[in-house]
Amino acid sequence: MLPIRGTCRGIQTMDRRTLVGVAAAAMTSSASAATPKAATSKTASSTHQGFEGDFEPRGTTGRLERLPTLELESQQDFLTSFRKWTDRTFNSVCATRTNELFKAKGLDPNGDPDIQTVIDIIKDDPLVQASVRAWISCQQMTWQYLRDAYHAKADIYLAEMEKTDLAGPGTLELNPNMNIPDYTKHEIHLQPGGYVGDEFAGHVYHYGTNNFYKSSNDQDELHIKFAASVPPPRDGKVMRILELGCATGQMTVALKQRFPIAEVWGIDVGGPLVRYAHMRGVDLGVDVNFAQRLAEDTKFPDSHFDMITCYILFHEVTAKAAVEIVREAHRILRPGGVFFPIDFYTGSNKVSNNAHAKFRHYWDHRWNNEVWWNEYENLDLVGAMRAAGFSVDEKGPPAWIGTTNLLGTKSA
Repeated sequence: MLPIRGTCRGIQTMDRRTLVGVAAAAMTSSASAATPKAATSKTASSTHQGFEGDFEPRGTTGRLERLPTLELESQQDFLTSFRKWTDRTFNSVCATRTNELFKAKGLDPNGDPDIQTVIDIIKDDPLVQASVRAWISCQQMTWQYLRDAYHAKADIYLAEMEKTDLAGPGTLELNPNMNIPDYTKHEIHLQPGGYVGDEFAGHVYHYGTNNFYKSSNDQDELHIKFAASVPPPRDGKVMRILELGCATGQMTVALKQRFPIAEVWGIDVGGPLVRYAHMRGVDLGVDVNFAQRLAEDTKFPDSHFDMITCYILFHEVTAKAAVEIVREAHRILRPGGVFFPIDFYTGSNKVSNNAHAKFRHYWDHRWNNEVWWNEYENLDLVGAMRAAGFSVDEKGPPAWIGTTNLLGTKSA
C-alpha cells in the first residue's frame, strides 16, 4: 500500500467563510430561544404573496421561506459548508490519491478500467473511504435534521398545506389511490421515505437539495436558468407546457414566469412533492398546475402540449420506464412541439473513463441509493427518442452540463 502522508498534505482546512456555518451552529442554543414561534413577517426582498394560514415563523428571503428555527438553519449552514469542502477539497485530494494507487500498479487511471478493478485497487484505502463516509454522513444528517423538524410540528405544516389544497392561483390534483410503481418507492439519495413515503417529502426535498446545490439555488437560480434554456417550437406557438418529474415545482414555476400566458403543468409520482409545489406556487402567487401522475402515463390527450421538458428525471427511473416516458412525451406533444430533457448525459458531457470518477458513481449508486444509475449510464436516450418518432438534434442549445443538449421535435 502506498503511504498516504504526502497526499494528506493536500487537504486544506476549512477557510473562514466555510467556518461561518460552524460558528452559527455554536450560537444556536441561546439564540434559538428568542426565535418567534409564529410570525408571518416578510423581508423587503420577499417575492411571497402569502395566504391565509401561511406559517412562516422566520419570514422569507426573496423566493425562499427561511427554515423555521435558527438552530435548524445553522445546522443546514454547517452541513452545506461541510459538503462544499468534501465535494471540492477532499474530493480533489482523493482523485490524486486514486491516480497514485493506479500508477503504482502500472495502470492508467484514465484508461477506462472496469469498475471491479477500480474497487479492488482503492476499496481499502483509508483516505478514499474517509471521503465517502464524510459525504454520506453529511447526506444522512441533512435529511434527518430536516425531517425531524417538520415532523415535530406535523399538525401545523399539514394544516398549512390543507389551506392551499383547493386554493389558487393554479390547481392541485392528488391521486392517493393510484398504482405507484415499485421502482419509484426507493429512498433515492437516502431521503427518508423517498418521494412517495413521507407526507413532508416536499419540504425535506426542497431544503435538502439546497444543501446539494451548495447555496447556488436558494432563489431557484438554476431552475430559472433551465427554464430559460428550453427552446420554443420553431413556429413560436407556446400555449401549453409540461414538466415531467417536477418534484417541488421550481422549474415549473419558472416556466410559467417565462411564458405567463401559457397553461403550465408539472407532474410527479410523489404526491407529497406536488402538494408542496402547489402550496409554494400559491405562496408565490404563480398560476401553475400540479398533478400526481406518472411520466409514462400522464393521462393527457394526444398532441396536447407545445413544449415538454424534465430535469434530472431519467437517471432516477429504470431503463424500461425511460423508454416509456419518451414514447408518452411524443404522444402528448403536438406536431412541431419540442421535447427538451435535461440530465447528466443529455448535454455534451459523456460517461467518464477516469478511475476516480467511476468510483464516485459506484459509491453514489451503492451507498447514496442512486438505484438506477447503472441503467442510466447504459441508456441510449437518443435511440429511444428516435424510435418514438422524434427528430433529434444532438447539438441543441445548452442547458446544464456541457455546451449542447438533446432536443427532440415531433414531426409536423
